[in-house]
Amino acid sequence: MPQPPSAVSRDEPVIRDRGDACPGALRLHAADDGFLARIRIPGGILGADAARLLADAADRLGDGHIDLTSRGNAQLRGLGASCGGELAAVLDRAGLLPAPGHERVRNVVASPLTGLDGRGREDVAPWVARLDRELCAEPAAAALSGRFLFAVDDGRGDVLSLSADVNVLAQGGGRALLWLGAGDGAPGRPGTAGAGGAGSAVDATAGDAGPPDAADVVGAVAGAGSAAGAAVAGPGAAGAGPAGAGPAVAATAGGAGPLDLAGAIGVCTGAGSAAGAAVDGAGEAGAGPAVAAGAGGAGPASADSGGPRAVLVAADDVPRAAVVAALFFLDAARAAGTRAWRVAELPPEHRPDVGELAARLAAAGIPAEVVPLAAPQGSGGPEPLPGVVRGGGPGGSAALSVLAPLGRLDTAQWRLLAGLSGRMRLTPWRGVVVPGLAAGSADAVLADLARAGLATTHDSPWRSVTACTGRPGCAKALADVRADARAVAARATGPLPVHWSGCERRCGHPRGTAWVDLVATGGGYAVTLAAAGTADGPAHRTVKTSELAAVLADARRTDARRTTSHDAAKK
Repeated sequence: MPQPPSAVSRDEPVIRDRGDACPGALRLHAADDGFLARIRIPGGILGADAARLLADAADRLGDGHIDLTSRGNAQLRGLGASCGGELAAVLDRAGLLPAPGHERVRNVVASPLTGLDGRGREDVAPWVARLDRELCAEPAAAALSGRFLFAVDDGRGDVLSLSADVNVLAQGGGRALLWLGAGDGAPGRPGTAGAGGAGSAVDATAGDAGPPDAADVVGAVAGAGSAAGAAVAGPGAAGAGPAGAGPAVAATAGGAGPLDLAGAIGVCTGAGSAAGAAVDGAGEAGAGPAVAAGAGGAGPASADSGGPRAVLVAADDVPRAAVVAALFFLDAARAAGTRAWRVAELPPEHRPDVGELAARLAAAGIPAEVVPLAAPQGSGGPEPLPGVVRGGGPGGSAALSVLAPLGRLDTAQWRLLAGLSGRMRLTPWRGVVVPGLAAGSADAVLADLARAGLATTHDSPWRSVTACTGRPGCAKALADVRADARAVAARATGPLPVHWSGCERRCGHPRGTAWVDLVATGGGYAVTLAAAGTADGPAHRTVKTSELAAVLADARRTDARRTTSHDAAKK
C-alpha cells in the first residue's frame, strides 16, 4: 500500500539557511483559499468538548471542513487574515494550546488502537499525555522544528513505520525501547530515516516555504491489497476469529502477535519501506518486522555487535526520556552547524550515539541499558482498518475505525463522530477511531457513519487514493483534483494505489510503493505508472477527464513489477 509522503532521500547532509516554516495554530499559512492553521493533537487523542469547539471554529472562521494530517493532527482552511486572535482563544478554551511557545513541536503519533483491541503490549495513551506535559514544560524543547516527530508504539509496530525522530516501543513488563532516528548503527536505506532523508509524512509539500506537515496532502493513505492487522471487521464480514468473537478478528503481520523488538530500528523496509502505513503483504507469513536476536530463545545479541542499538528504560521513565532524547538532537544539530530540522538530516558524524544517549539519561536520573536491535525485514504492523474493533476495549466495549475520504471531514461528519462516545482518536492514516461504544450497537453505528459518507469497510476505494490540495487551495494547481478523484473513485478501483496531483510538483505522492500517478495538465491528466526505487519512467499518456475512469481502472490493474518510475518531487 502507499506510504504517507516523505522527503526524497539525500546523499549529502542537509544544510538549512533558516528555521522551518511549518504552520501551526498561532502561525498561519497563507494559501489561495485563505489562511491555514494546523492544530497539534498529541496521539490524535481528543475529547468531545474540544472537538466541538474545533468544529465551531471551522464553521465560523474557516470553510466548514477539518482536514486530517498524516501525523494525526487537525487542520483548518479558508481562514480570514484577521482571525488569528479569535482562533487562539477558541483553541485555548478547548485545551489545545497548553503551551503557546511549544504549540508547533507537540508532534506525537501513537498506536491508535492502543488499549482497545488487546494487541499491544501496553496501553501507551497515558504515556502520550505525560510526554506532552514534559515537552511543554521543557523550555529548551521550544527550539525543535515543527517537523520533529515523536512516535509512541504499543508494541504492534504500526507507528514505527512513520520514520519518527524519537521512537518509543513498548516491551511489556513495564519496559520500553527508545532510540533516535533509525537507531544507532542502522544502515541507511532510501526513503528511511537511516538514509539521510527526512523520511516522514511531514515533508510532503514541495518547497520549504509551504506547510511541511503534509499540509496540502489530503489523501487517505492505505492500500487496497493489505492484510487486516487489527481486530477489525466491517459490516457483514465473515471471520475465522475465535469462537464467540463476533466478526472477523484479523491476525497481526505474520500471525506472530505483538512485536517483541518489533522492527526495532523503527524504520521498516521491503515492499513499502518509506515513511507511512503498513505495506502490501503485511499480513503474509514472515512479513512482519524482525525480532532482535535473543527473542524466541536464540540468546541475546551483543550490545557492541555493530548493529542498530537502542536504550531500554522503565515505562514510567518514557516521557522524560523522550524529551531528553530530543534535547540530545538539538545539541547534535548545534554541533553540526547545519540547522537540521530532523535527526536524519544530521551529517553521519553528528548522528546521536546511543551510548551517549544512555549517559545523558543516567545524568537525568533515568536508568538506561543499551541493547541491540535486529535489522529490519518486511514491514511494520498494519494501520487500523475501517470497521468495528473488538477484543480488548475496557469492559468489553467496542471501537469503530473509519477513514475520511481524501482526508477531509465536513463539520457535520466531525460532530457525528465526536458525539458517539465523547472521545476520538485521529490516526496518521487520516482516519478516526472512536472508542468506548457498546459492543451490541457498534455495527448499527458503523452503518450510520457509512451513510454519512465515511469509509467504513476494508474494501473501500478510498483506502488507496491520495491527492494534493489542488484548486482552489493551491495557486499552482491546474485542476480541482479532489473533485475529479471523487467523480471516478468508485469506478476506477484496482490493486495499485493512485495519487492525484494538480501540478508537476506532485506534492504528497507515495513513497516506497508502486502507484498510478495522475498529474493535471490543464486539458486533462497525464497518467504514468510509477514504482519505487527507480529514477526514470515511461512517457506520459494524457487523458481527457471524461475518459479517466476507464483508463485509471486499467492502469491500476497493471502488473506493478513491470512499471518504472520517476522521482518527480521538487523539494
